[in-house]
This record gives sequence, structure tokens and C-alpha cells, in this order.
Amino acid sequence: MSGPLRIGVAGLGRAFTLMLPTFAADARVRLVAAADPLPAARAQFTRDFGGPAFPDVEAVCSRSDVDVVYIATPHQHHAAHAALAFAHGKHVLLEKPMAVTLDECTAMIDAARRASRHLIVGHSHSFDRPVARTREMIEQRTFGDVRMITAINYTDFLYRPRRPEELATDAGGGVVFSQGAHQIDIVRLLGGGRVATVRAATGAWDPARPTEGAYSALLSFEDGPFAHATYSGYAHYDSDELMGGIGEMGQPKSSADYGAARRRLDAVGDSASETLLKAARNYGGAQYVPPSAAPPAAWNHFGFIVVSCDRADLRPSAQGVEIFADRERTFEALPPPRIPRVEVMDELHAALVDDRAPIHDGRWARATLEASLAILASARERRDVVLTMQVAPERST
Repeated sequence: MSGPLRIGVAGLGRAFTLMLPTFAADARVRLVAAADPLPAARAQFTRDFGGPAFPDVEAVCSRSDVDVVYIATPHQHHAAHAALAFAHGKHVLLEKPMAVTLDECTAMIDAARRASRHLIVGHSHSFDRPVARTREMIEQRTFGDVRMITAINYTDFLYRPRRPEELATDAGGGVVFSQGAHQIDIVRLLGGGRVATVRAATGAWDPARPTEGAYSALLSFEDGPFAHATYSGYAHYDSDELMGGIGEMGQPKSSADYGAARRRLDAVGDSASETLLKAARNYGGAQYVPPSAAPPAAWNHFGFIVVSCDRADLRPSAQGVEIFADRERTFEALPPPRIPRVEVMDELHAALVDDRAPIHDGRWARATLEASLAILASARERRDVVLTMQVAPERST
């Protein structure tokens, strides 16, 4: 495959809005077509990229000038839209979570294999370069075996504008599906991938947002390590304080931003108005702000993480990796990225052009969903949940 990878977009909503700076800045890819139900988003795409935009996904999948379909539609549509892409012989870059059920994941994996096409699931924050560098240190075994992982993130996730299904667990709503897809992916990558059991509790504490807004989980790995993962999206404490005041997208944050999510919702009267507010802030909406062309000041991150090894604790941050060894504390700085989320394009390009097996393939993403679903099951049934679909990641070197 020569020249830029030609990408057709399925879904021009929030996920696409966040990935747009990556697509726009990376010369290895080119956006050529799109599909979205909203006319304003379709019109914006045609203005920005000159390509056609359609109301239905199959129109993008069937185009001969599309190599890869980037699927960023709502969670419950991932399986159907991936099936369309594979049926038309396209590779798929799929937003997290992979799907809502494990059966849907398996169907996508099988469809990719039948079509002899790649399926890569991301963006997930396990792509983030500081996390990947931490994994490289683990693989080099300089500090011995991984023994324990601690991951903590407190955000305003539940109070950002949402469509009704994003507040319904059965439709893939809530923090376990949307945010566990990041945090569990990270701890699996750093812990060796194969989670044996999950024990968890969840919180759904606001009747106006009737889905899980928090969870805390203990994941035990097959070969010994364990991980404690805690997430809250209730818009009180902000764990970016632990990341030097750097936000999830690598941007500096101001203390004046505190409470902004809840304040925006104060002006919303009902779910229909909230849906309109979300659309207004997304690509092509009345409040849409085009991304800055300036590179980010720091790497993306997903909160506070510490990996405890035999001879050191490793802490990925937005700027690099801190190493707390037996008798010395050091910091390995990573130069800030020229392109945000470039790691996703690196993996996509390596798979399609160099035929290198991706880390974040369908089997990997299914295993992360299995662990996320186990959080819900464990909290509901008050028991340990045994996992059966876990896989180890491809080696990074």
C-alpha cells in the first residue's frame, strides 16, 4: 500500500472531534469521505476536506477510494458498522469500547479474519507514549517483575453533555464502558494482559444520571500481579492535580475550569436539550471550535498510575516516566508529541503498510471488554468473576 492511507469516517461526533487534530496533522493519512446523521456535521466535513459526506455508513464503506473505515458511531452500532466495512473489504479503526457485548466482539473478529483485513481498536489511553515507555521498561526487566499496579482517575465525565443512551448501562452507557475501556486497557497492558479474576464495586449515586458514575476494581493476573483501578466521573475532585495540572488531552488546566461541566448542565432543561447541547459542541455544531494547529504541550494521559516492580515503582506522567528505584529517584523525559495521539496512527500504519501485528487488535479489545463487563457483574452479584477470553499483548520490541 503506497501513499497516504485513505480514511472514511463513520460518525462525526465527539470521538471524531477529539481525533480530528491527529488526522489533520499526520501526512500518512487522508480523510476522503464521511457519514453522519447530522447535516451540519456533513457540511462541515465537505468544507474542511472536500470529500463527500453521507447520511448512511454503507455509502462510505462501499467507496473504492476508502482504505480504512474509522468507526466512531455510538457504542451499540459498532458491530453492525464494522460488519459493513469488512463486507466491502475495508480495514477498520474502531473507537472504544469495542462493543456492548462479547458476542458482538467475536463477530467482528471473525468478520475481520474472513475478509483478511485488520481491526484496530482505539483511541484508548493505553496507546499513550508514557504508558508504552513504561511497558518497554517492564519488558527490559531492569526493575524485576511487576507486582502491583495502582490506577486512579477522578473527572467530570458524567456531567458532560450526554445523549439518553449514554446514561443507560444496557446501551453501553456509564463510566465502566466508556472509561473502563481506557483504564482497564492500561492496567492490562502493564500487567501482562491476562486477568484471571475481577472483584469490584460500582456507584450510581445521582438519580438524574441513572448509570454507573464510579467503580473500584481489584484485578488479579494469571501470573501473579494485581491491579487496583478506581474511577469517578462525578465532577468533584479532579485528579489532574496529581498530573501537574495537565488535562487528559495534554493541555494545561486552569483552576477557573472547576465546576464548568455542571454549570453547563444548569442551563439544560431536559434530555432533548442536553442532546442538542452535545451536538452544538461537536464537529459542525453551532459551538464547534476548530482544533488548534499547535502541537500539544504534553502527552495524553488517563490519571495517576504507579507500577510497583521488584526494584522500583514506575509512574508514567504527561511528560515522561518517573522511576523510584531502591536508592535513586530519576525522571525520563519524553519530548512532547508533534502530533496528538500519533501513536494510534503509528500502529495503524505499521499494520497496513508494514504488515506488523497490532497490539490493539480485536482479541485484545474483547479481553478489555470482558474485564469491564466483569466489573459490572461482580458489583451486581457481589462475587469474584473469572475471565476466560484474556490475551497477552504483542511485544513492543
